[in-house]
Amino acid sequence: MLETSARLLRLLSLLQTHREWSGVELAERLGVTARTVRRDVGRLRELGYPVHATAGAPGYRLGAGTDLPPLLLDDDEAVAIAVGLRTAAGGSVSGIEETSVRALAKLERVLPSRLRHRVHALQSMTVPMGRPGSAVDAASLTAIAAACRDHETLRFGYRTHDRQESVRAAEPYRLVHSGRHWYLLGWDTGRADWRTYRVDRLSLRTPNGPRFVPRDPPDSDLAAYMSRSISSAPYRYQGRFTMHAPAEVVAEHMPATMGTIEPIDERSCTLSTGANDLDELAVWVALLDIDFEVHEPPELVGRIRALSTRLAGATRAGAEPRRPSTSTPPWPGPSTC
Repeated sequence: MLETSARLLRLLSLLQTHREWSGVELAERLGVTARTVRRDVGRLRELGYPVHATAGAPGYRLGAGTDLPPLLLDDDEAVAIAVGLRTAAGGSVSGIEETSVRALAKLERVLPSRLRHRVHALQSMTVPMGRPGSAVDAASLTAIAAACRDHETLRFGYRTHDRQESVRAAEPYRLVHSGRHWYLLGWDTGRADWRTYRVDRLSLRTPNGPRFVPRDPPDSDLAAYMSRSISSAPYRYQGRFTMHAPAEVVAEHMPATMGTIEPIDERSCTLSTGANDLDELAVWVALLDIDFEVHEPPELVGRIRALSTRLAGATRAGAEPRRPSTSTPPWPGPSTC
């Protein structure tokens, strides 16, 4: 059995990990009786921790107090927070850059030397690459995360990629960061289906709606589900290709948000991706530098034939210069989505 001081720290750590604990669960975790848990909860209250009793079955939750009590972090959690604060200080979440720097300074002041070296090593050996994504208000992220945790319906205005405005209500399930954008996965109550929303296109309305019983997620593999939702579903054309290379090789050529890869055998796989323009879709897949066959959409086959003929003509040795065509070219220009 843990000594009283160690047990209090363990109890506090448990209360910080879940929103609510039953007395029986806490007693089992600590290896003590329910009566001992009640006494320990009383000691925490005397130390200034706002531990509230929950209605119904005897239970406890850690509430918000007038002062922020000390947080108990293990080594990995401390490193994760430090790295996250450094990333936020770089502007990935708008409005908290300066606050992140102040919080990071306080955290690094008390980090043990071994953890400070881990944070510095990870940061110094990491090189940011790629285009910056859309900045998201930190208050929106925390409000959405709280609604996911507390199972409260969200009400919000939403702007689609083609700038159509609507009012939505959704049962939030998870926040997902693709590397460039934040997304909310939730059950749209008006459409009675799962939907994915870009958080930077979302404006929350208060107060939240009623609490709900969480549904089973739309897929056991949420990463794959989000990849499909982000990479193909929002676009006018959904392409399906057989790639003549192992799935892991194709995956090395593209980020997960650009398409979904499913193995066929050891030497080939299926790639599903999307675009608003057929030429853009054809050229992007061709530039992967992997042999492929196109299956969908049917009109893409004709465009690839036309493009291949044009490219083959451009390489004919000694070919006479062709007169510029006066007809409207099929190339629509850069995508604006």
